[in-house]
Amino acid sequence: MKFRSSRLAATAATVAVLAGFATACNRDSGSADSGKPTIGIDLPRADSDFWNSYAQYIKQGADTQGLSTLPISNSQNDVTKLVSNVKVFQNTGAKAVVMAPQDTGAIASTLDQLAAKKIPVISVDTRPDKGDVYMVVRADNKAYGTKACEFLGKQLGGKGKVAELQGALSSINGRDRSEAFAACMKEKFPGIKVIELATDWKGDVASAKLQSTLAANPDLGGIYMQAGGVFLQPTLALLQQKGLLKPAGQPGHITIVSNDGIPQEFDAIRKGQIDATVSQPADLYAKYALYYAKAAAEGKTFEPGPTDHGSTIVALPNGLEDQLPAPLVTKENVDDKALWGNNVSK
Repeated sequence: MKFRSSRLAATAATVAVLAGFATACNRDSGSADSGKPTIGIDLPRADSDFWNSYAQYIKQGADTQGLSTLPISNSQNDVTKLVSNVKVFQNTGAKAVVMAPQDTGAIASTLDQLAAKKIPVISVDTRPDKGDVYMVVRADNKAYGTKACEFLGKQLGGKGKVAELQGALSSINGRDRSEAFAACMKEKFPGIKVIELATDWKGDVASAKLQSTLAANPDLGGIYMQAGGVFLQPTLALLQQKGLLKPAGQPGHITIVSNDGIPQEFDAIRKGQIDATVSQPADLYAKYALYYAKAAAEGKTFEPGPTDHGSTIVALPNGLEDQLPAPLVTKENVDDKALWGNNVSK
């Protein structure tokens, strides 16, 4: 990894089951006399198994690394709450802020305010459209859409219909996954009809729209879920209710590809209920969010280029992004112990 000052040691985080996490803080609680720079951390939501796993890794990583953090907040997928929570961090001495804005177009003014106060921001999983960021810790979301397209296209033999449960298009992740999936299908599998279903990352919306799609398209051959953490259970429940949850390899099986890499998806792959998922590295998101937050608070800087943890830092118009790897998981590699979803409590 290239940077102008000495490298910080990244301490590996193990997973612990947490209770009452949303308002938890570490042992230092941002105390000014701890001698450590204080970090403010906002979690984006608590209605997703993926983000709840990330929350576990954040708590454990902060404790393991002995970081000084302010009480951890949760903005619950509400940008107004995020702005308010960040204001508290700003007013209570945060030297760096970790956030994961779900609406990447609505956070620019808050980022500008933090920049004016010289408080660096680490954005996890999402890349703000505007406003300075110290580092975005994120995987290549266009690759998610492309990998899902290629798997589905091959499984369906280039023909048939696929329903796409899209995330919010106000999010860079939703846009990247949707645009890449559409471009790949158009180029490589023009014989497949894609039915795009906007969901705003809401499981109930996805279930209702999928139910209508199944009624109008009884020959639906595939489903692409852009977020297994919120879409998996509603989708499986609906297919079970309709008598359509047939194991892989049996006639009538609907090929399903997901994104997230949570343990529940892995179990569904083992049972043949879904066929694949792209594993977002929740453990690495937390590990490197904390790593960069500490580095930022201590005034260290980074440059574009390969890292020492298998990723690449790229330059953005408004900062830098560490693009972490995100592998495709199928029945062939679902039991790989290197996957975070096999090492976290369900």
